Amino acid sequence: MPASLVGVVERYLRCLHEGRHPEIVALFTEAGVVVSPFLGRVPVGEFFPKLAASSTRSVITPHDILVSARNERRACGYFRYDWTLKDGVTVSFECADIFDFDPVIDRIAVMTILYDTHPIRQLVGDKYS
Repeated sequence: MPASLVGVVERYLRCLHEGRHPEIVALFTEAGVVVSPFLGRVPVGEFFPKLAASSTRSVITPHDILVSARNERRACGYFRYDWTLKDGVTVSFECADIFDFDPVIDRIAVMTILYDTHPIRQLVGDKYS
């Protein structure tokens, strides 16, 4: 796994923390997609504007970046997400974003978001609607 892919994940986490969504989109391929527990499979250019529209603040506390043990172009960012929504509700949860990279260039082709949605849905409902 090239160190450059780990750098992409680190940059993603920094940009997410700082709310720099256009810079996040630039880390993806043109056909990049996000697989979200709430929204399903969404083009990256649609996902991050929805996230920005539903949020006022994101505090990202990185725990680790894990890389493929099989030499795949895949890495996982594991972090705590303290997410403040537009209505002022803050939810906190552990999250793992899995990044599948393009086979040739160091850009993200697919990002799969993993977290337990049950407690979040009970607290805030569907904030993407």
